[in-house]
Amino acid sequence: MSQSVAGTISALVVDDEQLAREELAFLLKDFPEVEILQSATNGLEAVKLIERLDPDLVFLDVQMPGLDGLAVIAKVRESSDAIPHFILTTAFDQYAVEAFRLEALDYLLKPIEKERLAETVSRAKRIIDDKQQAQEKAAEALTVTASKVPAQRSKLLVRANNKNLIVDAQDLIYATIDDGTITVVTSLFEGQSNYRTIEELQSNLDPNLFWRVHRSFLVNINKIREVIPWFKSSFQLKMDDKKQTEIPVSRIQTRKLRELLKI
Repeated sequence: MSQSVAGTISALVVDDEQLAREELAFLLKDFPEVEILQSATNGLEAVKLIERLDPDLVFLDVQMPGLDGLAVIAKVRESSDAIPHFILTTAFDQYAVEAFRLEALDYLLKPIEKERLAETVSRAKRIIDDKQQAQEKAAEALTVTASKVPAQRSKLLVRANNKNLIVDAQDLIYATIDDGTITVVTSLFEGQSNYRTIEELQSNLDPNLFWRVHRSFLVNINKIREVIPWFKSSFQLKMDDKKQTEIPVSRIQTRKLRELLKI
């Protein structure tokens, strides 16, 4: 997940009312541990930003036209196992039971009081910090385990232009998953993989060559063209494909990137 400096929380603000977005952003200025990455004006925009920015926290209005706040949570849960923490904001209290059924981190009634917001931010920071420490330990353990595993498959089957093509694994530039479909990009073409998850694809490739930089992206470290600073201390990777695709590096993997490239 994106993070600007050590100890801060990356956040999105989602509300269809401009005044409500501005008011919450104004209140959050008094909490330096929270960095607002961007704002969204509706549910569909929120889902796209969550996928792209991978925030720690989402302040989410419940009542919005089209896709409401509760539907946003449900849709994000359908598409990924790694989801941000949601704090629901609304002028009505009848949604509280549903909010906690969906495991929302908190529920704020409008108009939001600064003292109540402070409690929420403090709780969020504690939970996110604990989660980050656990993820870092798990990532370190996985790195140690992966270093003992020999090289895996050297060939991949890719479906493109109604053909089943066999490609060298080392020619894979990156793979990404969207709505359960894995797209594989090589220097010559792109197509669909027969693997069902990024985890499954990664487990069949050389762990010293292929790196899960984001929950939705697996990259070939030899095909990284450029490292682009993004949101201060986070980064994006410009890949060596025809489109020069820019791929976000999650907060947990930013540490590995620094170690790998001595940034």
